[in-house]
Parts: sequence; structure tokens; C-alpha cells
Amino acid sequence: MPPPVFPNLAGQGWSVHKRPGFSTRTATHVSGREVRVPFFSFPLYEFELMFEGLDSDGSFPGLGASSLQSLMGLYLQARGSYGTFLYTDPTDSAATAQLLGIGDGSRTAFTFQRTLGGAIEPVSYVTSVSNVYLNGIDQPSGWSFTAPRTLTFSVAPENGVTVTATFTYAFECRFLDDQVDFENFMSGLWKVESLKFRSVKS
Repeated sequence: MPPPVFPNLAGQGWSVHKRPGFSTRTATHVSGREVRVPFFSFPLYEFELMFEGLDSDGSFPGLGASSLQSLMGLYLQARGSYGTFLYTDPTDSAATAQLLGIGDGSRTAFTFQRTLGGAIEPVSYVTSVSNVYLNGIDQPSGWSFTAPRTLTFSVAPENGVTVTATFTYAFECRFLDDQVDFENFMSGLWKVESLKFRSVKS
């Protein structure tokens, strides 16, 4: 069963923070030379959002009925920083004809990944797959998707065949804090100054 989904709420305000982070151990010699050891192959992403308006009783329908309950309910369902959920970043949630790998005649499983500038990394959680291609030819059958990000062929693609796909994805995340401040600043109207969460590795 997939994790719950972070709600898309009209009351979200600006700005939005997205912080890719790595973990590196650095040892500095007296000569000034350094030895650096990376612990992450791919980054974890920290997000910080704010919500200027959340409706609690239907007085502000433009914000979405019960938007406070939707957001607070997700937080309660996750039990603070314990559980995970799926967050769709509107600027980073889809890939078109993305290269997943090259067939070798025996490999049947490929990991969904996305390209960002010059970086290629596995996506966190695929939410839908619209097309799979072998050498650019659409394959309506002969493959299956297994959450969170595995594409499996019933017959291995031949040696040298490019495997690409068009799909959407989300970040599987957890809240960073075990307490969040929901402020009721007008009758029926609430806000959250800062809501932080971070992607997890599965």
C-alpha cells in the first residue's frame, strides 16, 4: 500500500525552500591537502513550505474546504516524524522519454531515474507510468511496474537496446519535527509559518 499523499492546498504561500544535501567526511592535513569520503551516492532533499491560509469550517471556500483538517490530518496520520508520505514537487515530478538503461540480453529489471542538469539519480517513488520504449518504440505490453521505482520486462531487452520511459514521480518524505505550530489568527482561518520535511531512502 503506498504512503498517504501530501495535499495540494490553495493557501500555500511563498517562499518554498528545497535543499539537496549530502554527507561528506573531510580530513585536512597540515599541508592543506584534504581527504574527502562521501557517504551518500545521491542526495536527500529537505523541503520547507508555509501556508498563509487554511480553512477549518468552510468560511473560506477558495482555500479548499477543510484544508486545515487535510494538512493536520496528514501530520497526525504520519505521527510526526515517524511515518512517511508522498510529496509532489510541482517543479520536479515528471520525466519524458527518460533513459533508464541499456539492455544486455539478460537484464530484465531497470530502476526509474531522472536527469537534472548533468546529474542522474533514481527517483523516490513513481506515481504513474504512461509509456515505456525500446529503441524509441512504444511498448504497450511486456513490462510491469513495481513500487516504488522498478520496471521489469517479461523478456530481457536485447544487447544495446535503449530503455526509456515517460512517467511521473513524487518524493517519499517524513516530517522533520514531532511538533508543528498551526496558528488560528482569524475565525475559521489558520496558518503555518514553517513546515519542514525531508526525503527518505527506501
